[in-house]
Amino acid sequence: MVTESKTDQVLPEVVEAKPNSYWSLVWRRLKKNKGALAGAGILLFFIITAVFAPLIAPYPVEEMKMENRFIAPSAEHWLGTDEFGRDIMSRMIHGGRVSLMMGLVAVSIAGIFGVLLGVISGYYRKLDIYIMQCMDILLAFPSLLLAIAIIAVLGVGLTNAMIAVAISVIPSYVRVVRGTVLSIREKEYIEAVKALGVSDFKIIWKHILPNVMSPVIVLSTLQFGTSILSAASLSFLGLGAQPPTPEWGAMAFVGKSFFLNAWWMTLFPGFAIMMVVLGFNLLGDGLRDALDPRLK
Repeated sequence: MVTESKTDQVLPEVVEAKPNSYWSLVWRRLKKNKGALAGAGILLFFIITAVFAPLIAPYPVEEMKMENRFIAPSAEHWLGTDEFGRDIMSRMIHGGRVSLMMGLVAVSIAGIFGVLLGVISGYYRKLDIYIMQCMDILLAFPSLLLAIAIIAVLGVGLTNAMIAVAISVIPSYVRVVRGTVLSIREKEYIEAVKALGVSDFKIIWKHILPNVMSPVIVLSTLQFGTSILSAASLSFLGLGAQPPTPEWGAMAFVGKSFFLNAWWMTLFPGFAIMMVVLGFNLLGDGLRDALDPRLK
């Protein structure tokens, strides 16, 4: 009889289960949130239409036909026409580009400066009182009123409106980031890294910023909708995008003068603003729940 030695035996292959990564767990939680998925779907629709606006828009955005003035929504013009015979649907599709860009630029500027000031304020206690006093002064004013005051200094225009909205949003980032940094800097592993002589820059870059990103992502998602609403409000007041720029707030501003005869000029741009803000709020709430480490 031939006996197999122990070394010749084929051992069953052992497959080690890899632990789920943090972001895969976040994605699983997010997929279970129907509200977040609905918000993501709404935003995806508006983003796609904005990116491919020249291909989707049925008419040239500035094409005027005076004989088609104030045509109600119909098969030819799904959302009607304005006082110059321009197609409302085409202008809204192109207007989504401007409105989303305004929100993106405002949140990007506010996020960069807000995170920077928040980290400095939370990590360097000697500078904390000066930075937070400045933020308290900004928070003493309603965000829209503060943006109007900034535009009064900078001047009317699309670029200045984005800067004004960004400045009004910065205090929110500073407060959130500062609170997170204050709790992180007291952790034992931060004290251990300091004892090893690691520089403050490396501590902030490798150990503090990664822990700050979760609340910043959630705040950015929520502030995106708020920034679009604020920018549209400024345009509605005549302080942001100026006609004939196809921006939702500016379109609603023009349409209010013809509301009794052409209600669609105001209704559809306002509805688009509402849906985009709703989409960001639903997605932001879902991200907040998914990124909460206390949830399992």
